Amino acid sequence: MIDWPLAQRLAGYVAGRPETAPLSADLGELSRDSAERVIAYTGLTPRREIPHAEPVGRDEWIRANVASMSALLDPALRSVTARVAKPARPAMELVTGVVMTAEVGVMLGFLAQRVLGQFELVLLDTTPADRPPRLLYVEPNLARAVTAFRADEREFLHWVALHEVTHAVQFAGVPWLQPHMAGMVRELLDSAQLKIDARRALRLPRSDDLKRLVEAVRTGELVTLVASPQEKATIDAMQATMAVIEGHAEHVMDAVGTPLLPSLPRLRAALDARRRSQSAPARLMMKLLGMEMKMRQYQQGKVFVDAVVRAGGIEALNRVWSSPAALPTLAEIEDPAAWLRRTDVPPALTA
Repeated sequence: MIDWPLAQRLAGYVAGRPETAPLSADLGELSRDSAERVIAYTGLTPRREIPHAEPVGRDEWIRANVASMSALLDPALRSVTARVAKPARPAMELVTGVVMTAEVGVMLGFLAQRVLGQFELVLLDTTPADRPPRLLYVEPNLARAVTAFRADEREFLHWVALHEVTHAVQFAGVPWLQPHMAGMVRELLDSAQLKIDARRALRLPRSDDLKRLVEAVRTGELVTLVASPQEKATIDAMQATMAVIEGHAEHVMDAVGTPLLPSLPRLRAALDARRRSQSAPARLMMKLLGMEMKMRQYQQGKVFVDAVVRAGGIEALNRVWSSPAALPTLAEIEDPAAWLRRTDVPPALTA
């Protein structure tokens, strides 16, 4: 249904090809150093090799994500179209294919302008041997950020490497994490019951349709428009898990980076200012793409992780990696003491 080659070309057009000076720091060396420091601090022992650093341009980042997204979405879309009556199927595939191709292309192009680094992992029922994860650094975006932040290049790249390498260590050091995430994705794909009403699709939207859409855009929860209660519960579990994953990376980046990177407080302030100064269209696009939820995951997850470490040290935090059942709920993300009590951390630590 999605024309992936066309979506990739559209994304490349939207992303553009900025002229930037090449980076002089060795991202491979910085990633290896970051891995040693992250492993030493977290106590997580990788069960497989950490991916080597891959400096890429925007086009290669788009290609990598097109491969991941097509592997994820194509089976689900085939399942949806198979439920449509045969006479209506070609027209539905044509119309929705054009729309979705444009949406995916614009989305990837927009993200390709902004992403600095990515631990790229395909969240499907596959093993790392089938689809090895990649550690990508988008060079033109890093170079532009260094200039915009007036940062020391090596310090800034080391900062980014600490964050991305922490994700690599998480998934390499917690054997059940990737299958658990893949299971939730598979559950959503298998349980999705997308009902296509031709008469409703062809009519103009009513006022209540528009009100629901406006509210979903305002709150950044577009996905709930099509989620059943069971799917919403799975989405909540995924968001809580992602909050832990992102918050853990933010905490580790601070804990390891503060004594290592003298300008870290200034870099954080500059990044926060950049987020606040996004233009109105950019903020709307970020909300529609779910990127504002990503920012909340960073913030809420870091508050949770910081609180747990203050209470019981990294050892208390590492209980979160003991099993899927030990992961916090969304409510516990906002109440770390409740999670500490549920996971049997000694009462003295929850004071």
